[in-house]
Amino acid sequence: MGAKKKKNTAAKATEQEVNKVENEEIVEETEETVAEEAVDAEEGAAEEKKDKKKGKADKQQERIDELEDKVKRQLAEFDNFRKRTEKEKSGMFEAGAKSVIEKILPVIDNFERGLASVSPEDATNPHVEGMNMIYKQLMTEMEKMEVRPIPAVGEPFDPDFHNAVMQVASDEYESGIIAQELQKGYTYRDSVVRHSMVSVVS
Repeated sequence: MGAKKKKNTAAKATEQEVNKVENEEIVEETEETVAEEAVDAEEGAAEEKKDKKKGKADKQQERIDELEDKVKRQLAEFDNFRKRTEKEKSGMFEAGAKSVIEKILPVIDNFERGLASVSPEDATNPHVEGMNMIYKQLMTEMEKMEVRPIPAVGEPFDPDFHNAVMQVASDEYESGIIAQELQKGYTYRDSVVRHSMVSVVS
């Protein structure tokens, strides 16, 4: 009987030790689980924080891109406006210059008529020489302004530069060639200020 009791006591002690070990293992597992869950929670919070930062950075980048696009558009619009203004300014200058040149051309015509009517004997007259010098100076300044006479006599008729007022017969020139210039025409840069009035061989 005493041996049986001892055996039961030993079995109980062993069972208690087993239970104790199992309890310790459960506690360890629980602690590990809690620790893992805490780490997961921290990682989740860090990831969420990272996502929020990324979302904020994406919004900021989107706003920056939008503002950059707006600035580029405004710069392009300003560049177009500047080019258009320069073109208009250049056009106004051209129109103004052509208007002034048109008013000067009759003065040149009168100079040329006056000098053409001078007889060879009067060519050395100081008054005639002075007029000739003024005419040459005027034509030099016109040349500097890129105002040039349109070639006429002996040239093929060109409606872009010449205005035919009559047709003539000629032994010297072929048909369609200008035989006589009745009034000089002039160009300013690449545009015609006044067409030449000419007679063309029929």
